[in-house]
Amino acid sequence: MRSITNLLIGVSAAVALAGCKAGGDYQGLEYAPNMYHSVAYEPLIQITDENAGWYFEALDNRKGEFFNSNPYNPYKMNLRQPPKNVVRRDAHGWLPYRGTNDEQGLAAADKLINPIKDTTGIVLEQGKVLYETYCKHCHGAKGGGDGKVAQGAKINGEEHSSYPGVANLRGDAYKNITEGHIFHVITYGKGLMGAHGSQVSEEDRWKIAKYVKELQKN
Repeated sequence: MRSITNLLIGVSAAVALAGCKAGGDYQGLEYAPNMYHSVAYEPLIQITDENAGWYFEALDNRKGEFFNSNPYNPYKMNLRQPPKNVVRRDAHGWLPYRGTNDEQGLAAADKLINPIKDTTGIVLEQGKVLYETYCKHCHGAKGGGDGKVAQGAKINGEEHSSYPGVANLRGDAYKNITEGHIFHVITYGKGLMGAHGSQVSEEDRWKIAKYVKELQKN
């Protein structure tokens, strides 16, 4: 009896060890396939075909491996629609900027106070990176309105005309603008400048505004 028990233990151990072997195209046995192939719900992508990915045969719910829709939400959406009248806040708890895109909104923005305090200089460093990413090509490295877009350029031997009227942020007309003013203009655009509110987060707009004021000091 003991021999049979030992034999069964040995065979079981051998099978278990064989399953641990993997290499090349063979990745070993999966003893809990649902752990390896769990279907993550994508908030903005819904695959409603219950047979999608059936060929993997890794799940035991009789559905394809790619099926990821939530049948309990409207339209089988994974991302639930927020309740009415709720307002999104960011990681800082800030409400969305509600300034209006008109002269009154711009005038009101002059009184806005930058909510980001910079005691270590890190914000200015981040603002510089953001400025060079979103602003330098027009306004220039020092804010003089002499970026490549403003000057024009020769690309593959073809002359591309300049765009006169790009703001010289260090000129007398702009030295007294506030960080709130800059934030508002980045958000909605003004003159030749297009709106960047959908491309640059509110936090990053404030960082750029702080860096522009630093440029104006030098």
